[in-house]
Amino acid sequence: MNKQELVKHLATSTGISNSQVESVLNALITTVLDTVRAGGELAITDLGKFGAAQRAAKVGRNPKTGESIQIAAKRAPKFSPAKALKDAAAA
Repeated sequence: MNKQELVKHLATSTGISNSQVESVLNALITTVLDTVRAGGELAITDLGKFGAAQRAAKVGRNPKTGESIQIAAKRAPKFSPAKALKDAAAA
């Protein structure tokens, strides 16, 4: 399911117009991005937690040449699924 299909599904199931649903969905996406960018964590019950994890600097290897390279430390996005989502995937 892509974003437009999600908007149509939510509009049908709630009786709200597509444009209103899309506005709310865009606001949710913006909120998640802003929270993660600020280093916070956003938890949605039955869905999961959105956040960021700090990755330490490390030494990697170029597979083509075998040369060692330094990989810089960085923050990476992280999603931890809730139990309800895990159970839904297993069913």
